[in-house]
Amino acid sequence: MPTFSIENFGCRATHADAAAIERQLLDRGLERVGDHGSAELVVLNTCTVTGAADAQAREAIRHIHAANRNARILVTGCYAQRAPEELARLDGVEWVVGNSHQPAIADLVLRAVAQRSPGAAGFVPASVLADPELSLARGPAKILTSDIFQVTGVVLEPLDGVESGRTRPTLKIQDGCNNRCSYCVIPFVRGNSRSLAPGRVIAEIGSLVSAGAREIVLSGINLGSYGRDLTPRVPLDKLIRRVMGETSLEQLRLSSIEPMDVTQDFVEMIAGEQRIARHFHMPLQSASDPVLKAMHRWYRAAHYERRVEIIRELLPDAAIGADLIAGFPGETERDFRATLDFVERLPFSYLHVFSFSVRPGTAAVHLEDQVPPPVIRERARILRDLGQRKSARFRAANAGKNLRALTLMHRGEAWTEALTGNYLKLRVAGDWPANIWLDVRVPPDGSLAAATRS
Repeated sequence: MPTFSIENFGCRATHADAAAIERQLLDRGLERVGDHGSAELVVLNTCTVTGAADAQAREAIRHIHAANRNARILVTGCYAQRAPEELARLDGVEWVVGNSHQPAIADLVLRAVAQRSPGAAGFVPASVLADPELSLARGPAKILTSDIFQVTGVVLEPLDGVESGRTRPTLKIQDGCNNRCSYCVIPFVRGNSRSLAPGRVIAEIGSLVSAGAREIVLSGINLGSYGRDLTPRVPLDKLIRRVMGETSLEQLRLSSIEPMDVTQDFVEMIAGEQRIARHFHMPLQSASDPVLKAMHRWYRAAHYERRVEIIRELLPDAAIGADLIAGFPGETERDFRATLDFVERLPFSYLHVFSFSVRPGTAAVHLEDQVPPPVIRERARILRDLGQRKSARFRAANAGKNLRALTLMHRGEAWTEALTGNYLKLRVAGDWPANIWLDVRVPPDGSLAAATRS
């Protein structure tokens, strides 16, 4: 049986894409192996949100090719959509498949493994393939991509069944983005915002629950814009109410939502439903209004702060996370200090910090006053240090509380990792099976938490 391995880079939405690709390959009869060194096909699902993400993907390709010269490397995802020729020049790359053509990956592979030459193992030679354009034969890397803005609908079919190696499957219900933040290349590799039909969302959640999922994460490139492209429109809060009313899902978690979509009504809906995780991730990027304006963000620091206040008023124990960009062009020391003071003052639970890097095709390419790289690195370091302190404070504020947590796959000799509804990752004492609920008492330090079966 032909073997494959898959590696994902990037956000929750790309994890959902990778899981869908994996499911399609498994359904075609391929066998997944745990390491790239023994795989006949290696699929890399890339991110391109920063220059560092691009570099990480290139380094992974070089490492895989050096370790396994016989592997056919298929590169897909956002980097593949943005710069396919760049990836195609790398040694070992056989195929570059953009986001526009991800649904074709399983068929490409199927054509390569449907027949085998007599006595041969692995992939068949090009001579036996019906369509040479769709072969995985050796030779110059082949590129399969097209204008992402011509794509309608969510590109990949959602995952039908629980993701391998995961207890909290991700269901991507929205793709693309209609915003044009000046630093962000993602709209150009994901296309316009488009949503999965509500009935399909309900059906997929039902399938995941039947397969054993207790928590499902709803994700999207711009999740808060869900349903605005549908006729009639279906706001995200209306979809969530349907999920709660029409499925037996035990816990729903939401991925990143833009702050302007976190309204009083939205938070009140979450506060009134015990089966929704108390967890908000709202991208901030900067707390300097001049920088936010240059970023083409739709809010200002005061607007964001009001959203945090609403969450704290209605859900005082909720986790609140944020994305931050260090060193955006024109960011002065005063701008940086405004962000630092803002984050210090507000009750954030954790931070995701990104060092600014120019993305080809974005408006930020043409901005003046680029911040020197050493300054960017230092500001990012300071923000990450602050993020660690905020996380420690949030954990300390929860010490002694009894919370429900879902066990994960990671475990040691005397502990099992578990995740609470408000996004505290704990090590609980004992060897517990994955995907069960525990009642956990949060310890005051990093020690093992005591737990009982919920």
